[in-house]
Amino acid sequence: MSNTGTFIPPHGDRPFHPPVPATRKFTELARIWWREVDRGLLFLVLLLMALGTLAVAAAAPAASEQLGRRGVEVGEFYYLRKHMMWQIMGIAGMIGVSFLNRDAARRLGIVVFVGMLFLMFLVPFIGVEKNGARRWLEFGMSLQPSEFLKPGFAVVLAWILTWKLRDQNLPVLTFATAIMALIAGLLMLQPNLGATILFGGIWFVLVLLAGVSIQRIGLLIGGGLISITAAYFLYDNARNRIDSFLGGGTAFDQVDLAQRTLLAGGWTGSGLWLGIRKMNLPEPHTDYIFSVIGEEFGLLMCGLVVLLYLAILAKALLRLIDEDDLFALLAGAGLITQIGGQAFINILVNLQLFPSKGMTLPLVSSGGSSTLAVCFTVGLLLALTRRNPFLKRESSGLKDLFERPGAGHREERI
Repeated sequence: MSNTGTFIPPHGDRPFHPPVPATRKFTELARIWWREVDRGLLFLVLLLMALGTLAVAAAAPAASEQLGRRGVEVGEFYYLRKHMMWQIMGIAGMIGVSFLNRDAARRLGIVVFVGMLFLMFLVPFIGVEKNGARRWLEFGMSLQPSEFLKPGFAVVLAWILTWKLRDQNLPVLTFATAIMALIAGLLMLQPNLGATILFGGIWFVLVLLAGVSIQRIGLLIGGGLISITAAYFLYDNARNRIDSFLGGGTAFDQVDLAQRTLLAGGWTGSGLWLGIRKMNLPEPHTDYIFSVIGEEFGLLMCGLVVLLYLAILAKALLRLIDEDDLFALLAGAGLITQIGGQAFINILVNLQLFPSKGMTLPLVSSGGSSTLAVCFTVGLLLALTRRNPFLKRESSGLKDLFERPGAGHREERI
């Protein structure tokens, strides 16, 4: 302030702007996030996770008793407490990731992919073996790198396939196939045939959306069949499970026990904590939790769970229908494939319609790595599908991708 009473800015002739409080910044970011995020998808995910908590509560006593048979005494609701802790952490991470813009989400996905791929190289050497498979690393907690590699793989694959927009001469399909082959090799060293099939499904959907000729699709399918056949002859675990599935199994097989448990409750179930067959079911809180839902809550509840998965997939696909960013479209489709593919493989195993794969039911099953990884996947999907509702899209997204004249010419160049 001068002697004449005139205010003199402290930075020369520039106006002085007081710093914006951090709480105001966060409030503004939260307001923008709430406006742009797919609230319907978020609600469906949280509803499915709530049903998952109820299902883990039903399965926890059986899982704790089985642990006690192996000489490890824990409380009856030990797994429920752990599950709720992982869920709280997962939801916090999911919301945090969904605040990212698309570029930041893409960079995070790439970093996670690189980090988890590095850990995948360590698994065969220092990994912990459980149930005949070496898939976990111990860092004070069990970490399964392949769980976090799934969303990173979808993001990286989508990013690589968009390189074609910048340079038509880049062999992006070769790059994508080489990465898929590397991951398949690392997974089969564990061995993990179920995850290999899921990664292959993500890869197939993305290269199909990016544009592949009919001839190449046939070659890809043939290559997949050859790989499965090789797995049957080279890996005893895969051969035993496939033989058990094709042979119909016995009353002591996992998938047969799962189907019997699922059907034991009828339409309405036996009631919470009143199930009996779940006590002999292996991994009732993870791989076979869908069967526990069937026994204690009935086939109607199982149908509701399936409908929720279908609603989540449909809601996400509707969000991509008019998406005009190719990377967001491909990455979103890959993440949807991951969630949907894993869910329905697990459900088909419980229905004895697919060989046992040791795969959890996403957003429902208990587990540290699986819960955090699926929440991270949903967070990326929410981040990539955020949009300003007041802006019009310039293309028809998935519809445009399939109906655009000349799409066949683009296919031949990939």
